[in-house]
Amino acid sequence: MSQPLNIGNLNLDGSSAGGGQPSLAYSTSPIDQFSPPKHHYPLNNGDAPAAGSFSARMMTSPKQTNGFPASSPSSAGGLPSATSPRDRARSLSTTVQAPKVLTPFVPRSIEEQEEKVHPKVLLLENVNESAINMLREQGYVVETEKSALGEQELIDRLVKGGYSALGIRSKTKVTAKVIESVKNLVVIGCFCIGTNQVDLLAAGRAGIAVFNSPFSNSRSVAELVISEIVALSRQMVDRANEMRQGIWNKVSKGCWEIRGKTLGIVGYGHIGAQLSVLAEAMGMQVRYFDVIPIMPLGQAQQVGTLDDLLAISDFLTLHVPEIPETMNLIGAEEMRKMKKGSYLINNARGKVVDLAALATSLKSGHLAGAAIDVFPREPAANGKYFNEDLNPFFPALSTCPNLILTPHIGGSTEEAQRMIGAEVGAALIRYINFGSTLGAVNFPEVSLKPIIGDDIVRLCFAHLNRPGVLKAVNAILGAYNVERQLTDSKGEVAYLMADIAEVSPEGVRKIYDGVSSLEASVATRVLY
Repeated sequence: MSQPLNIGNLNLDGSSAGGGQPSLAYSTSPIDQFSPPKHHYPLNNGDAPAAGSFSARMMTSPKQTNGFPASSPSSAGGLPSATSPRDRARSLSTTVQAPKVLTPFVPRSIEEQEEKVHPKVLLLENVNESAINMLREQGYVVETEKSALGEQELIDRLVKGGYSALGIRSKTKVTAKVIESVKNLVVIGCFCIGTNQVDLLAAGRAGIAVFNSPFSNSRSVAELVISEIVALSRQMVDRANEMRQGIWNKVSKGCWEIRGKTLGIVGYGHIGAQLSVLAEAMGMQVRYFDVIPIMPLGQAQQVGTLDDLLAISDFLTLHVPEIPETMNLIGAEEMRKMKKGSYLINNARGKVVDLAALATSLKSGHLAGAAIDVFPREPAANGKYFNEDLNPFFPALSTCPNLILTPHIGGSTEEAQRMIGAEVGAALIRYINFGSTLGAVNFPEVSLKPIIGDDIVRLCFAHLNRPGVLKAVNAILGAYNVERQLTDSKGEVAYLMADIAEVSPEGVRKIYDGVSSLEASVATRVLY
């Protein structure tokens, strides 16, 4: 049950935090009397929230008389006792009405619709417990695997299990073949920042929404970069390896403080901006390059070109997505343009840096060190799999001096994984339960406010972005009262949501059959 919010020694449910009689009820001034925000979807099981809780306040409307809040019963003297705002607040009674928890219509007999549909979810690669718990609290059937699955193994598992949702991290590849082979899949959650492991175009064409977590591990990655900067500048990895071999090698040559050095950031997004703040706090000068003008934090300064940044950076760190424009962004030519004795750090994507060229640059002494956390090809499971067969450059790279190699651990902290689990888990629930595509990477972002009441159904319709589709949909809905309708498009795919009032069970089937049979139809869901 929700715990009341405590302010000082008072709870928002009107009780005293230390026991005894309440001394103040929560405020119900006009500023608190608002409807749920347009995209507010409480993620609960449909039960009314505890009185006085934040969720209750979000869905509360005080009883009113003649446009004013009702006062408390008259006092013995015959005069209203609620003579101040505080008294009136204490006397108010509230009615809580939670948003309706929707059930997906499936094309079966009307009688079978009475059975509760429990979506099945498959979570791979050891997704955090925060997501598992959230999904199970919704009544979903959740199955988990600690490792990634290969293409055919994934197809077999999804087809046999009849899963509605799939959760992955960075190792599982959801290819076009997987998407074409699986008909029940509705949504994919990438419990990480990147989505290049999913064929987004194929997923969009199949009506499968894809969500990720673009913000939650930013701090963890930024802190890892700071640790790598310090470790590289002091040659800590080489000294640690020597000590394990019994070699005592106390040296100061080529070891530096990072104070006063210039950090160059390629890609000033969420990670780059946080890193900028941390680096400045340690006395570094920060310069960054991005393809669009971005307001800097602190004293950081944007430079005009990548070459400008290469020429001035003592440490160069990359924070860009893997897209055609960033493939081999830093190759042999770019490394030659970097300052002699500088350091290269890549915690972005494996194909952004030419690692064979990096090995050459390190062994020649032009670069003084590097830290690499991501690779063009990565093992699907933990174990002794990172070798020459997987990446041909490995033998040359593994013998380079002052080189930190880590197994894609940028976001691998307890805090980051917990927040990623909650963020992506919430996105999956909003889409499955309510049809909201806010945060989708391959769908237009469309959302309607929660449904209150029992006489409204919601149409969620993904279709090809072609002329005349809306006309055809509205012809089908013309016989009904459409209370709300919203649509948007993204590339080849468009997405429409409509709330329709007073629809009978036969009407639900008629709407579903009519819309799903349109030539441009990609995926149709009716939630009721």
